[in-house]
Amino acid sequence: MNGTGAEGLRVIQAGPLAMIEDGGRVGVRHLGVTQSGGADWVSLYWANWLLGNALDSAALEIVVGGGLTLEAERTTRLALVGADLDARLDDAPLVPGMSFVVREGQRLVFRQPRDGLRSYLAFPGGLEAPVVLGSRSTTPRERLGGLHGDGQPLKAGDRLSWSGEPVGGRRIPAGLLPPMPRPGCRLALVPGAQIAEFTGASLYAAFNSDWRVDDRADRMGVRLRGPRLQCNLESMISEGIPLGAVQVPPDGQPIVLLNDRQTIGGYPRLGALTPLAAARLAQCLPGHEVRLVAVSRERAVADYRWSMQNFSDSGPGSR
Repeated sequence: MNGTGAEGLRVIQAGPLAMIEDGGRVGVRHLGVTQSGGADWVSLYWANWLLGNALDSAALEIVVGGGLTLEAERTTRLALVGADLDARLDDAPLVPGMSFVVREGQRLVFRQPRDGLRSYLAFPGGLEAPVVLGSRSTTPRERLGGLHGDGQPLKAGDRLSWSGEPVGGRRIPAGLLPPMPRPGCRLALVPGAQIAEFTGASLYAAFNSDWRVDDRADRMGVRLRGPRLQCNLESMISEGIPLGAVQVPPDGQPIVLLNDRQTIGGYPRLGALTPLAAARLAQCLPGHEVRLVAVSRERAVADYRWSMQNFSDSGPGSR
């Protein structure tokens, strides 16, 4: 189904960027197809958990808000997790991190960011949309996925549909849902193969300076502004790019590559943010200050496993 004929939610006004995202496309980068999927995957997973969905089910990723208006064509339960985009159900404010009932005829409006950048709206059983290369995720650059399979964000007149039944009464246990990042938040980074090619002064600056999120930031990557880093490598063979890779182009300003990144690149890398740190960076507005913190691969894996264990420990059938 493409979601255009079944009753559910109707898009009255499209915000600047509202797209269907799920756990992403796995195993297709050798085809030149990027990963995509929810940029803040932690919030996406918790939104699905609240409804009893598979954690990687398709949901709406809403960036900034900007007046996105949805009208319910039937009564159901939805879940909202992630940034506070001043969401309102009719005139009642909605607090992220919980599920709620929306009744036929009510309108759900997302306005402007108050805390964070991306909010995730989950639906019972996940949103229906064409499966393209194993995922419903929207990838505009490659024109893949999304409501109509063409990689386009939502537009006015679109209808969203789903076929599952929600689980009611779930609450995210206290302390498990990460808060939105604060200025100076720490981003864990696993050093990469080219780390030794950077000058000593650059390495000191990289891990002991505040970096400011540039306004040139999207789902492909986030540019950081700060001290100029210098690498001694004059050239290198292009190699595969993982989620969170921190490339340093000739201008010395790092670029952190996210879900819609290119599949290969030829700039030297400091390393890669951990999956948890990449999710946190995805919630940082332009101007936000962050700090890079080097961690071991073992620590990154342990933190990821701990995070995933929280979902399975928080209720039966959550995975």
